[in-house]
Amino acid sequence: MSSLSRSLRLSMAMLASSGLAGLALWPAATLAHAVLVKSVPAQRATLAEPPPRVELWFNERLEPAYSRASVSNEAGAQVDLRDVAVSAEDPRRLAVSLPVLAPGRYTVSFRVLSVDGHVVESKLTFTVKERR
Repeated sequence: MSSLSRSLRLSMAMLASSGLAGLALWPAATLAHAVLVKSVPAQRATLAEPPPRVELWFNERLEPAYSRASVSNEAGAQVDLRDVAVSAEDPRRLAVSLPVLAPGRYTVSFRVLSVDGHVVESKLTFTVKERR
């Protein structure tokens, strides 16, 4: 066997193995989904003043028509102003306005669809302290 054919076979084997390695990594990239990276108020925050809105930031762009959030009080009643929207300036941000909230514990529920087609649903809580 000549050294040329041995070099060719070695090159083809290296090319094939690098292609298989790339295929092994491909599903990890396509299976990614929106992850909440920041919220205001933060998860489990205790606030001296009620926030004017809840803002949620994700690591991926959201589909506005299929992304929603709501804020409920301890009794389970929805208390937000029902104006939830994905930001036009930052399609990774979802926000909903709030009236002046009474002291108590609140739950933010969200369900978002990222542009890659994955749905993420979760909750977080915050507390507004009694005023002194």
